[in-house]
Amino acid sequence: MSSPSSRSPRKFLVVIDDSAECRVALRFATRRAQHTGGRVTLMCVAEPPDFQQWRGVEEIMRDEAHAQAEAMLFEAAKLVNDLGGIIPELVIPYGPVTDCLIQLLKDDKDISILVLGMGTAKEGPGPLVSLFVNSIQNIPVTIVPGNFSEEQIDALA
Repeated sequence: MSSPSSRSPRKFLVVIDDSAECRVALRFATRRAQHTGGRVTLMCVAEPPDFQQWRGVEEIMRDEAHAQAEAMLFEAAKLVNDLGGIIPELVIPYGPVTDCLIQLLKDDKDISILVLGMGTAKEGPGPLVSLFVNSIQNIPVTIVPGNFSEEQIDALA
């Protein structure tokens, strides 16, 4: 059995999108990693278009989705670095978000905690929160209320 000091640092995973709850999860993961000597992995999925077109159009749409995911990741990575002095790992898979998330969790055994922000809209907590609450239970998930202020997040983390 390994001692706690010989284990690798916790790796916090945040799924990046343009939602308000994503920013809450990002701040929480950054602060937790900062306070525990952990690492942060940011995943932003380049989602395929809803329809299939000619091959050339599909490739252009795929490139555009990748560029958009890359821009969102760079913005999030800058926030992680500015806030916690941490250089995060960046991951841009291509496909449906839930499939990509499940695959990343299978492939990267160093990820120890998935941090999700809970949606505050009447539609519910959000698709990823629902997915992990209802079906996937192979990794600890921290769900941060989407309406927490920066001060509340910093105090909690």
